[in-house]
Amino acid sequence: MELEGIVEDIIYQNEVNSYTVAALETKEEEITIVGYLPFINSGDTLKLTGRFVEHKEYGPQFKVDTFEKIMPQTLSALEKYLSNGTIKGIGPVTAKKIVDMFGDDTINVFKFEPEKLANIKGISKEKAQVMAESFIENWEVWQIVGFLEKFGIGVENAKKVYKLLGANAIDEIESNPYILIDIARGVDFKKIDQMALELGITYDNDKRVESGIKYALIRTTYNGHCCTLKENLIEFVIQLLDVTTEIVEDNIINLKVKNEIIIEERNGNEWVYLYNFYKTEKGIATKIMSLVHSKNAKHIKNIEKRLYDVEGRIDMLLSNKQKEAVMAINESNVTIITGGPGTGKTTIIKSIIEIYKLQGKKVVLCAPTGRAAKRITETTGEEASTLHRLLEIGKFSEDDIYKNEQDYEGMPIDADVIVVDEVSMVDMFLMDYLLSCIYKGTKLVLVGDVDQLPSVGPGSVLKDLIASEQITTVHLDKIFRQAAKSKIIVNAHRVNNGEPFLSKQDMEDEEMNQDFFFIKKSDQESALKEIISLCNGRLKDFGDYDFFQNIQVITPTKKGMLGTKELNKALQDVLNPHIDGEPEKSNLGMTFRVGDRVMQIKNNYDINWERDIDIHEIGSGVFNGEMGTILKINTQEKIVKIKFDDEKVCWYEFSELDQIEHSYCITIHKSQGSEFDVVIMVAPQAAPMLLTRNLLYTGITRAKKLLIIVGSDKVISYMIQNVDSKKRNTGLEYKLRNLPMGT
Repeated sequence: MELEGIVEDIIYQNEVNSYTVAALETKEEEITIVGYLPFINSGDTLKLTGRFVEHKEYGPQFKVDTFEKIMPQTLSALEKYLSNGTIKGIGPVTAKKIVDMFGDDTINVFKFEPEKLANIKGISKEKAQVMAESFIENWEVWQIVGFLEKFGIGVENAKKVYKLLGANAIDEIESNPYILIDIARGVDFKKIDQMALELGITYDNDKRVESGIKYALIRTTYNGHCCTLKENLIEFVIQLLDVTTEIVEDNIINLKVKNEIIIEERNGNEWVYLYNFYKTEKGIATKIMSLVHSKNAKHIKNIEKRLYDVEGRIDMLLSNKQKEAVMAINESNVTIITGGPGTGKTTIIKSIIEIYKLQGKKVVLCAPTGRAAKRITETTGEEASTLHRLLEIGKFSEDDIYKNEQDYEGMPIDADVIVVDEVSMVDMFLMDYLLSCIYKGTKLVLVGDVDQLPSVGPGSVLKDLIASEQITTVHLDKIFRQAAKSKIIVNAHRVNNGEPFLSKQDMEDEEMNQDFFFIKKSDQESALKEIISLCNGRLKDFGDYDFFQNIQVITPTKKGMLGTKELNKALQDVLNPHIDGEPEKSNLGMTFRVGDRVMQIKNNYDINWERDIDIHEIGSGVFNGEMGTILKINTQEKIVKIKFDDEKVCWYEFSELDQIEHSYCITIHKSQGSEFDVVIMVAPQAAPMLLTRNLLYTGITRAKKLLIIVGSDKVISYMIQNVDSKKRNTGLEYKLRNLPMGT
């Protein structure tokens, strides 16, 4: 059976598989439609095939088997389509003006005479061009989406395909489906392969085998690896493609000749890299050793006296180890300072700032995330920025970094000393970019805790730099007396050493801070009640802690009753419930309300922001992991106002809300680099790969004033013993040790 109509409202859409419940307005009536409908927005005109079914609770629904997005057939439908937020610069008011002026000729104006749009008051020639380009791009992208959907390829790659291949994308894909492997990460090779085989490509076709090899190498990078053993690669590709060893080996040679892969022999093994991964690793080694061997142009004479003067200025006596770190920074161009919480890393940073500032030198502070930068600003009193902002990273995406062979030339950093905090979070690509922006003679100080979680992106940069023994490294292992009174810090170090939490007797020691509590709950329901109770005013009397000001819930997993998705819903229902008449916006299974805590979940280099602190600033770019609060929802203009924790304010169109999710509860991975006054950490049953010692250690060290763990004693014991032995396959340490002199 076929239906045709306009999508009036998206009632629900699953963010993972795009399963959608929507209201469709046909000529006769409004019908509820259900099915897998990716890339659909309110206002879209659809042609559907399917059948009517009866839902026990919701009554009759039209279950969609296949669908096609078509050009709106009436002026009212066209107005709805233009105002649904997908066309840049057009909201409901502008859409009405356009349709009123051009009527049945509207689509032709967009396609062939966009300059006419500038006849409407408020639309400049430049804005008219942007609108027309957005209109055409959205439509052409949809044709590509429709084509890819026939072969089970997800829509998330449609825009990238369009940008790289243009209007001839479908023809190019039909002639070589494997081109999709080279365009975007995350595509399903088996479905692309099926598509290619259906088009007549043979099993032993070189394009097929070469793409299978590259796909296998790309897959390893999802787990943080930079390379893989050649024998393991061959075995995987044989299973993937059902071809012989000889065919795989021949095509490995082909790719090597074309410089698409590199084979590195080390310690009697052959390690295979995608070219850009090898080049990036080698780039890090070459650049950092070039800095190491440069003239020590920022060396300070009589450093002991300078240090003595600074101790008086910061009113703090440094330990011998801390003094050793300051001396090391003075004597070396590149220095690593590593240690756990309470070992004095921040005091070293403050001392360095003071010493070099007194010498008229410029010290630049930075960190991988906005919250980490904010924390270092608060602890040192000096302005710190994110690495993205410092490096002025432009509009290249993660795919560009992973895939593109061009060298990105960053702006040189104007600094005498650069201090990078939370370096354990920095992946190989960001480190390579950073090093390309540092002048020879500039001092680089890398500060981090090597026992925390590794970077989300590939590589083990901090670990490899330390293990190479080529970089001056100071290990801080002594907990300072004041820090030793904190149960948070003491228990963090105990976990890191594989020991259980402090004994009950030690926990009751009155000389220690009452900042650590473990509430043992073995079942999910009682744990959930405990978490909600702690967040909903229970801590007000304990330390005047308010959820929206001081408290953050963290958990190892996204799934289950105690995962981020369900906890966010439960906490929102209690802390920011629905109020009749107040504006809300539902998107991808979430309902956003004014006052919600939210997090940006992907880098957006284009979004504009404003900030008013001491001066009025404007800029662009909000990055993965930044957290903020919804200030306003305008349902007429279909925009949402969000203020982030660093005070920048952005407006999001409804169509951009897939970049935002609730952050009442976040994963421990997402919390890395941040500190919160109060942390409620959940310890639920989850996949063993998530229940590791370094995850528990990282979670504990997120709390500044109070940590409350809610969960199973057995889970905590398992985490302490579960040392994550999955060493990442990298070659940076080897390259640092074996780099030819003078390189």
